[in-house]
Amino acid sequence: MFSKRLKVSFLIVGLAASMGMGVLVGFWMPADDDLFQLRKNFEIFGAVYEELVTGYVEDLDPEQLMHVGMDAMLSELDPYTTFIDEGQQTDIRVLQQGSYGGVGLNVGRRGGNITVIAPVEGASGYKQGVRAGDVITRIEQQPVDSLTVTDVETLLRGEPGTTVAVQVERAGAPAPITFTLTRRKIDLNSVPHRGFVGSASDGVGYVKLERFTRGASGDVQAAIEALQEQRALTGLVLDLRDNPGGLLREAVKLVELFVPQGSDIVSTRGRLAKAERSYRSDRAPVRPDLPLVVLVNGLSASASEIVAGAVQDLDRGVVLGTTTYGKGLVQVVRALPHNTSLKMTTAEYYTPSGRSIQSVDYTASDSVAIPDSLRRSFTTARGRRVRDQQGIRPDKVVPADRPSELEEALRRRAAFFLYANHYAAQRDRLPDDFAVTDAVLGDFRAWLDDEAFAYPTDAEQAVGRLQQQLDAADYEGVRDELRDLRAAVEQEKADGFTQHAAALKQHLEQEILARFVPKSQQIEASLSHDTQVQEAAALLQDGDRYESILNPAE
Repeated sequence: MFSKRLKVSFLIVGLAASMGMGVLVGFWMPADDDLFQLRKNFEIFGAVYEELVTGYVEDLDPEQLMHVGMDAMLSELDPYTTFIDEGQQTDIRVLQQGSYGGVGLNVGRRGGNITVIAPVEGASGYKQGVRAGDVITRIEQQPVDSLTVTDVETLLRGEPGTTVAVQVERAGAPAPITFTLTRRKIDLNSVPHRGFVGSASDGVGYVKLERFTRGASGDVQAAIEALQEQRALTGLVLDLRDNPGGLLREAVKLVELFVPQGSDIVSTRGRLAKAERSYRSDRAPVRPDLPLVVLVNGLSASASEIVAGAVQDLDRGVVLGTTTYGKGLVQVVRALPHNTSLKMTTAEYYTPSGRSIQSVDYTASDSVAIPDSLRRSFTTARGRRVRDQQGIRPDKVVPADRPSELEEALRRRAAFFLYANHYAAQRDRLPDDFAVTDAVLGDFRAWLDDEAFAYPTDAEQAVGRLQQQLDAADYEGVRDELRDLRAAVEQEKADGFTQHAAALKQHLEQEILARFVPKSQQIEASLSHDTQVQEAAALLQDGDRYESILNPAE
């Protein structure tokens, strides 16, 4: 019979095998010294783990202790290499399959409560009348106040056909409401909106892509074809803003819709030979000549950057917006025992010109942004100059509208979100000509006062800190000046409701619409005052300006 120590050692070696480390000879550790070090350190680790679990002065949770050890080990690497326990497997399946079993409620914390952010159109929660803004209080009679958002998501998901009782509190409702929701297969719609922007006769299409789950490229193709059936397309805006990425293969398939067959799209390079791979378009494009603008911002990452980088390097379209996140690392998911996984970085990816877009050096003792002095220049297909290791810098930089200090203060406290609950509680539907008028804005301001809703601006907080410092120093000399400063800051805050009325109305419109209409209509309503979308549409309507960006000066 094996000793405990040998059992632990074999267990750890078995774990390594399940990670792809078991087939070591002739694979990625051919040196005997390396193999010896691997076995030696596994044995030492197993011995330390056994001694702690069996002999430490206090009882230890073996699973929790092992997780602490794994977390410490992984913390030495990049933040994308993570252990995925059994409870998180659903998130991986959602990414890989583009669907999950659930009731279709996106939840988060608002005002300290587990709140429905948005019901998924067509799912059980949506059909049975769960609203954005509903506060979830119980699931199957279990209070949720002590649960995390992840815990709640896990309870809501399950095998299709099963039911789950969800109790919510709704603003204006006299008592909690209980829904018996049926779990169904939820097919995530990666394209929440398609339509036209600019003048109706211009034919500039718009497609919003939220994620690169399985089937995302097909969803974009279907959206383009649907737009073409409505009218002739003269250009397309592909919106990848806030898209964190997903499946590499879906990014490649998306680029294939627009570039010539045989075009380089992306390549990966890693320590192992099998990590080095080039991806080229292996099919004829659907719209090879359609003028294209790709919208990106600082939250466009990974697969979004593959698409933007390929479009830019191949001079296939104009990238517009702000510089992307800069995540040029490739992860794979390796199955581990007991329905767990390891998401592990295995390579970096490179755009067709050969540049890396990774903007942070995780090999340094402290993760740091890669300095300009180490960035190299490359050229696009038409000879335009681009640089590596800084994300994708747009061809046309168009910042988003900067929110005022008042807007930021109200957003931090979820004031727009909570007022929308109050507004929706007083009506069952919106009129067809709904708009946020001056009267609605005035009601919002009155509601803030009635609720004694605190939303300190940065300037107010700065004055408060100064007051504390002066009080601590018992300094009396500037009390009058400080009082005048506080009054001026408060007046500026009050004036902000007039000065920034248009922007405040837009925030209120989006939150109120979220209580009554599908996401597609919410996005459509936002496009008319979206500066970046309007600039993209204007660029596609100006052929000379569009071409001048893609062709370097002679």
